Amino acid sequence: MDFSLILFVLVLLTGVVWALDRWFLAGARERRANAVLRSGGTEEAVRRASKEPVFVEYARAFFPVILIVFLLRSFIVEPFRIPSGSMLPSLHIGDFILVNKFAYGVRLPVVNKKIVDLGAPKRGDVLVFRFPGDESINYIKRVIGLPGDRIVYQGKKLYVNGELMEQTPAGAFGSQQGGAGSPEAALLIENLSGVSHEILVAGRPDHTPSEYVVPAGHYFVMGDNRDQSNDSRFWGYVPDENLVGKAFLIWFSWDASGPSRWFFDQIVFERIGATIR
Repeated sequence: MDFSLILFVLVLLTGVVWALDRWFLAGARERRANAVLRSGGTEEAVRRASKEPVFVEYARAFFPVILIVFLLRSFIVEPFRIPSGSMLPSLHIGDFILVNKFAYGVRLPVVNKKIVDLGAPKRGDVLVFRFPGDESINYIKRVIGLPGDRIVYQGKKLYVNGELMEQTPAGAFGSQQGGAGSPEAALLIENLSGVSHEILVAGRPDHTPSEYVVPAGHYFVMGDNRDQSNDSRFWGYVPDENLVGKAFLIWFSWDASGPSRWFFDQIVFERIGATIR
């Protein structure tokens, strides 16, 4: 379900109803009320004649609210919820994030056509995009390769244009963390061309092709949970027209793992307000 399209339709419907009432229906009601008044009608009869229909009242009340939400969500910032553990340890299941919608240009809502170019993704950005295999689904991954880059992933090591991206051991990451149900994995800090971020690497062998050349106008993306991520290694590259925005903030976090608990026990307060790196 395309929420942007739903909002657009609601803005259109409520706006049309409000405009028609303002320009035509309100005047007709006023003339009708004046006619009732001149004919000696009671105050109640005049009030009923001038009363706006319920659907007009709701349209007038909701139109500005829906319009503001639509504009903010389409051009400024959009909220998303993290549904899987593919970006562990950076993002946990149940994290609610904010995405900068104009970081990579201003795009028309619904049709997703770029009208103003304000920049391009940088290596290391955490990117939200429409999945090329099904554009009704939004994915979130980290940008690894830019147009023209040669990417090699071999033996759990990442090479960009022949340069090894240094990995530093940082301990272990257990399945109890982040509510992801992930297997025991090594926690590493990877230096991605100057952008340091944490990744998870399990002991399983690689079974995917290891070398990729990013075509023009496309990006190569990977999840930080390297062995639990469905990313460019399996389905290819992200075209520029599929970009949604850059993730930058965790505004809420909810840990629903394990047995049902009291509401406030499931809020992960220490993650609220954390920046996404």
